[in-house]
Amino acid sequence: MEAKKIWFDKENIFVETTNNKIGKMPLKWFPKLLNAENSELLNFELWSDNSWIHWENLGEDLSVEGFFSFKKELNNN
Repeated sequence: MEAKKIWFDKENIFVETTNNKIGKMPLKWFPKLLNAENSELLNFELWSDNSWIHWENLGEDLSVEGFFSFKKELNNN
């Protein structure tokens, strides 16, 4: 699965894939992203044929596939 677009709002990170699927995850699941400045959020690279989102300065990596397969347990998070 390959990303073609990544964007943010105040509460979520969104990814659009090359086959036009759109997924989102809450930033609160990723404290490094939640606490980052907007300029830091936008300073990412796409790795491994656009299948990973990498923030060098934040030490965070997210799988594009995870936006469509990951389900966080509901425990007030």
